[in-house]
Amino acid sequence: MSKSHILFTFSIFFFFTNIHTNQAQNPLCPINFDYVQTFPWDNSLCHHPLQSDCCQTLRSLFSIGLAQHLKQTSMFYLPNPNTSSSCISDFQDKLITSMSIPNSLFPVCFNDTTEFVNRPSTSCAGIMTVNDWQQKIYTYIPLESSCNGDLTGLTRCSLCVDGGLKVNSYLVSSHPNSTRCFFFAILYAAAIVNEFGPEDVRTASCIFGLPISRTAKSNNTKRKLVFGAVGGVIGVIFAVGVFMVYKKWDKKKKQNLMHDKYVRNVKSRVLPNTGAKWFNITELEQATNGFSQKNMIGQGGFGVVYKGTLSDGTEVAVKQILELDSKGDDDFTNEAEIISKIRHRNLLALRGFCVTSDNGRYLVYDYMSNGSLDDHIFVKRDKKQQDLSWPQRKNIILDIAKGLAYLHYGIKPAVYHRDIKATNILLDSDMKALVADFGLAKQSSEGQSHLTTRVAGTHGYLAPEYALYGQLTQKIDVYSFGIVILEIMSGRRVLDASEPSKTLITDWAWGKVRSGKVEEVFHESIREGEPKGVMERFVLVGILCAHVMVALRPTIADALKMLEGDIDIPRLPDRPSPLSHEKFQPSLYQRLQVRDWISQVFAVSDD
Repeated sequence: MSKSHILFTFSIFFFFTNIHTNQAQNPLCPINFDYVQTFPWDNSLCHHPLQSDCCQTLRSLFSIGLAQHLKQTSMFYLPNPNTSSSCISDFQDKLITSMSIPNSLFPVCFNDTTEFVNRPSTSCAGIMTVNDWQQKIYTYIPLESSCNGDLTGLTRCSLCVDGGLKVNSYLVSSHPNSTRCFFFAILYAAAIVNEFGPEDVRTASCIFGLPISRTAKSNNTKRKLVFGAVGGVIGVIFAVGVFMVYKKWDKKKKQNLMHDKYVRNVKSRVLPNTGAKWFNITELEQATNGFSQKNMIGQGGFGVVYKGTLSDGTEVAVKQILELDSKGDDDFTNEAEIISKIRHRNLLALRGFCVTSDNGRYLVYDYMSNGSLDDHIFVKRDKKQQDLSWPQRKNIILDIAKGLAYLHYGIKPAVYHRDIKATNILLDSDMKALVADFGLAKQSSEGQSHLTTRVAGTHGYLAPEYALYGQLTQKIDVYSFGIVILEIMSGRRVLDASEPSKTLITDWAWGKVRSGKVEEVFHESIREGEPKGVMERFVLVGILCAHVMVALRPTIADALKMLEGDIDIPRLPDRPSPLSHEKFQPSLYQRLQVRDWISQVFAVSDD
């Protein structure tokens, strides 16, 4: 056997052995996150329930792995959604098992598991590889000149960050539809430019802004004292210390001024005579046992809800807003302002609110002992929980309609909720329904229909004209209400994931009614011994309210009259073919530029 043949055989053996070893470790994620256990990052930021900087810290820590992946593969980001989701899951497991980071942080900090997928259409100037990057900026190299070497000093670090901003401006100006360019720049700087690499403490601290533990900083200082001029280092440290103390004091002063201004703004907008109370954060911490996980009763994209008991024994639900940007502040103020004006037996009243200087935002409501409607028609909280009876279902539907009717007609200007769904309908101890969660609510402009650039709501419950064009009218709440009626009557979700076609509940119910099988829409627990005519009327109103054509939907006031039998239900018009029908081609999605909305709202396939 020749020497070359032996070498070839050995190479093949090593190649497949290496593949097998990598697959045994993880079949999907190419990033090894073991560094989170050894890298000296400051994890104390993620062990305080009121700490607002943890998400940024975790994302910076994750970026080290992305930079290592770029260094090894020359690929920005990850190849597909499964890989991205797997990597986030691996990263989460490492932090939970080794650092005891609260599990509740990850759905908020990494709410989109596909954001690290390499897509030319949503990336920076179509860049996917290091070669692409170098071709785009071959005559523009501020990173190479400013981000190499030791970035410990404030001057060196500032030059590197400034270089990243210049590259970002250059790429965005030459490719206007680009996104993520600054993040691409810092990944490239850490992985390719800097000689020490992304796992170096000096590189990660500067380029990714990752907080470093005091122990690591202390060790670094000792090394400088050993290898540098003692007097010079002490002088520099003293100067930097004075500068940092001043900056911290100045920043805190500005934050306090901004906080005071924001609090005054909230108090001035939220009417003082509504009975809502301004809570101190200490009261809420005592009520919720320090916002402990044992007291957590719900969470979502907006934040977390905790059960609490006030000093007078009153049970409350405390909603902590975790969106800390300007939009989150706007949502908080909007919800506080709108709910503080509302007093109706079928709308959840605001008991009070709280704002802290570290961007804490809290809304306090009365605690609803029977949870949400979702708990009773979809996810049973315990095995002994009985199905809702027909009278209960009927009264819940009527309660929701009355609450919406008050929002649309009982106050001026009218309020459009924009997110009516089962999880936003709460049930008190008497099973009375209350419409809740007004964070996305919007007040009308003199009752006029208009377009909005910010489409808010939940997939499946969104009216098509609102999802596609941002057309905002009271009929978008009517559409969502129709969906909820059919969910209550059938116990079936708006989109049944168990079916291959993922049929929308309205198309399914319409098919049953048209074929004379309306009783198959009723949940099995209410099919016997109940007034079929009345239940059929509720189903028909649900189908009519959720019609795809705006003009054919009734107002919420007329829908309530139809439900109560005060006016007749008009003949149901035919519904258009479901949007999964083959005549709808992908080019339609591209022209509307809302393919993702359509596919998730109406369960359109790519066939």
